Amino acid sequence: MQVEAQKRAAAARAIELVQPGMRLGLGTGSTAKHFVELLAQRVRNGLEVIAVPTSEATRLDAERLGVPLTTLDATPELDLTVDGADEIAPDLTLIKGGGGALLREKIVACASRRMIVIADESKWVPVLGRFALPVEVVPFGLAATRRRIETAAVAAGCAGPALLRRGSDGHAFVTDSGHWILDASFGQIADPKSLADRLDAITGVVEHGLFIGVAHAVVLAGAAGVRVVERA
Repeated sequence: MQVEAQKRAAAARAIELVQPGMRLGLGTGSTAKHFVELLAQRVRNGLEVIAVPTSEATRLDAERLGVPLTTLDATPELDLTVDGADEIAPDLTLIKGGGGALLREKIVACASRRMIVIADESKWVPVLGRFALPVEVVPFGLAATRRRIETAAVAAGCAGPALLRRGSDGHAFVTDSGHWILDASFGQIADPKSLADRLDAITGVVEHGLFIGVAHAVVLAGAAGVRVVERA
């Protein structure tokens, strides 16, 4: 299967977990987009669910396709969130945020009883860090925050530059919540928990793309088919 077909296959397996009456979290990104499209097909066939989108892009897609939406203020507890990931380690620790929605993605995932990750097999890695770690920051004091992020990485046993993400217009990429993103290229993150704790302690860091202990299972699609990996 080509990559897009693999993403579609993973999304199709995850759709099987959706039951009538569920309160869902809808992820952001190219793989999650397949899930939203397949969910909309079931809704048109009579499935009754309600969903919280993790980004404005997902909200627009879901509205266009006819998926009923709500907010976390109106529905603060969700049954299931289905989302993609940029990297997945064997213990189901994730790097997310390539689409710029990491803050809302983590809020929605943590409001859910279960989070299921859908991905093609290229996202499965032995050690996180090949994909640059997104760190969402407030614009004020950017240079100072970036320096502390890079220092925290060294203390956690990894190192590399944290570069400001820019949009196609050359200006700083702005998240749906009005923040900026630093993409930190650390190569390998041998101790994600240590790095996450240090990033959490930095004033100016709003959120980071390390999802630790959040995903309950991963649906991986590859050339040999689809497999499900449950968190131990």
